[in-house]
Amino acid sequence: MTTPDLLQIVLYLALLALLAPPLGAWLALVYGGERLPVLGRVLGPVERSFYRLAGVRPEQEMGWKTYALCLLAANAAGFLLLYLLLRLQVVLPGNPEGFAGASPHLAFNTAVSFVTNTNWQSYSGETTLGWLAQTAGLTVQNFLSAATGMAVLAALARGLARREAAAVGSFWVDLTRSVLYVLLPLSLILALALVGQGVPQTFEASRQVELVQPLRDASGSEVREQSLALGPVASQVAIKQLGTNGGGFYNVNSAHPFENPTPLSNLLEVLAILLLPAACCLAFGRMVRDRRQGWALLAAMALVLVPLLFAGVAAEGAGNPAFTRLGLGPGGNLEGKELRFGVANSALWATATTAASNGSVNSMHDSFTPLGGLVPMLLMQLGEVIFGGVGSGLYGMLLFVLVAVFTAGLMIGRTPEYLGKKVEAREMKMASVGILVPCFAVLLGTAVASVTAPGLAGLAGSGPNNTGPHGFSEILYAFSSAGNNNGSAFAGLAANTPFYNFTLGLAMLFARYWVIVPALAIAGSLAAKKSVPVGPGTLPTHGPLFVVLLVAVVLIVGALTFLPALALGPIVEHLQMLARS
Repeated sequence: MTTPDLLQIVLYLALLALLAPPLGAWLALVYGGERLPVLGRVLGPVERSFYRLAGVRPEQEMGWKTYALCLLAANAAGFLLLYLLLRLQVVLPGNPEGFAGASPHLAFNTAVSFVTNTNWQSYSGETTLGWLAQTAGLTVQNFLSAATGMAVLAALARGLARREAAAVGSFWVDLTRSVLYVLLPLSLILALALVGQGVPQTFEASRQVELVQPLRDASGSEVREQSLALGPVASQVAIKQLGTNGGGFYNVNSAHPFENPTPLSNLLEVLAILLLPAACCLAFGRMVRDRRQGWALLAAMALVLVPLLFAGVAAEGAGNPAFTRLGLGPGGNLEGKELRFGVANSALWATATTAASNGSVNSMHDSFTPLGGLVPMLLMQLGEVIFGGVGSGLYGMLLFVLVAVFTAGLMIGRTPEYLGKKVEAREMKMASVGILVPCFAVLLGTAVASVTAPGLAGLAGSGPNNTGPHGFSEILYAFSSAGNNNGSAFAGLAANTPFYNFTLGLAMLFARYWVIVPALAIAGSLAAKKSVPVGPGTLPTHGPLFVVLLVAVVLIVGALTFLPALALGPIVEHLQMLARS
């Protein structure tokens, strides 16, 4: 790793540490129901008007079951509307290129993907969707799916903070305030900054430009013009990053020069990926009235992220040893990477996007070295709790917190407690479901795809050399991404088939809602409990000892679940690479 590489990483981490605390304080105000300075005066009438139009009584809170039913109903309605928009695109306005409607299996996969905050894309955006589908469909769901995760976190924080309460908040209020006071203002700021860097924001469909140097196509005919796809790009890129969505306007996502044209735009976008997940930790500490808890959770996440970040940068910086032996010179593994970003920024983005459930890419992960590709795969397989999605990463981590305090309680023969609440059988059952169901979805989907003809056809469709450990890695990566609501891909798997669109779609659904519903059940159970006074046997959950215990639980669960699969994929491929060199 070179000195410039190290300085870039340090600058990134420093900016993240600098911006997260004030944003966390703002989030705590938003979900605390307090009067909001400046934005509250400007947007307060808008918020109240929405409640009147929707028939929502903001002061009327919900029990966890009602909260969950409202969430599921809202998400189901979003799925149905997006599915119809994709299917009927050909007869709707806002489609200047005249793109056909999506096939049933692609529309199902895409609708599930964006509603669940996964944003897996089995299509090329610039050649499949018009701007109406991109804006009224995908971008709207980018806001709503991110706000859904933030709402669940707010409900869980209230469940831990309240004593003998029957309600955990109002889903409609939490959803509205997440969009109105957090996601919209931040997205507006970022979108304007990206437009200043050259990201398009227009309803113009495409533009024909003359090539600097004429080329010849496969038939030998001379080509003098190129069609540049345009559209409302900056607005979608802003929320895809801030909302840890990741779905790009273009096929190659943030590797495209129109989505991410400069090193400054790259820094802003990759910073946006982890900004809200980091701030959520600190907001949680304020909401439970113990800021140390938030810092402890953030420290646990950083303790996993930073070593894996340096491991990924080192693996890509080392490159392929066969190239070194041939005397091709240093520079690391540049295959599949944009030279305007280089190796370090590409590995940094890959680490950040899979630590969060973002899934956007500025390089092709399929071209990473085996160990370089293992890092993002492992970060997803840990459950997307190392920062994770906005809200979803932290409520997923809190499930591991309950397992950690339960394990510690077993060690000393005492009923485990967290933030003054006893953690009993009901909470442990729900936490176990939330942790294990995504793992089951990943491994079952990978196993089925690896032994069936439709699954293996996805490898054959990408080229004759796409077999062996690397082919298995592509399948494992796809289901790790879908089964943890990430959305990134190795990009070597031909996934736009009925088999993959339906199986990956089902994995996304299981990974999203079999974590949300248990998290809300835990919120309701804890809210109803009395507070337990701190005693001599109470385990402090804000100190270094607990941080290490929590990290150990996360890593052990991930290792026990996925190490055999990783051994068949990237680890074997790395050993083969060394043997060939």
